[in-house]
Amino acid sequence: MTAGNDFDLDAAEPELFSALLTPHRSLNRTGFVVVMAFLSFVSFVAGVAFLLMGAWPVFGLFGLDVLAIYWAFKVNFRSAKAREEISVTPSELRVRRVSHRGDVAEWVLNPLWVRLDQQVHEEYGVERLYLVSRGHHVAIGRFLGPNEKASFAKALNAALVAARRGVSYNPVG
Repeated sequence: MTAGNDFDLDAAEPELFSALLTPHRSLNRTGFVVVMAFLSFVSFVAGVAFLLMGAWPVFGLFGLDVLAIYWAFKVNFRSAKAREEISVTPSELRVRRVSHRGDVAEWVLNPLWVRLDQQVHEEYGVERLYLVSRGHHVAIGRFLGPNEKASFAKALNAALVAARRGVSYNPVG
């Protein structure tokens, strides 16, 4: 009985909102090489000066300092691989969180039942964002700054309102 049935199950829903959130890193790989070269040079020169004064253990300690800074930068670059993917369609809100290790956590929520909750500090602005649905809280945008969280919350709220409005026919767009 397919006569008169124009409903297509394979038709893709329009995506109302999509965001890829990543941690901000102000130092790129080239800057990292420049900083490490500068630190190595300064540490080597200072270490040689102490070596000539007879304080040879200090030379090795300068090398350990450079290794510790190198390790800290590597940990920082590794944590930059984390990301959150958030998308909203009329029938679902999908949050996909990928940790810096590659562990994936995913939540699929009904946008009709989702509320965006914000913790706002009067001096600093938006501190935390949560998606709340049926008593469950999902924290989102943890590595965004307060202004970025406020802007993101505004855009996500607009998408949730559009999802609640439903799919509408727009012959112009």
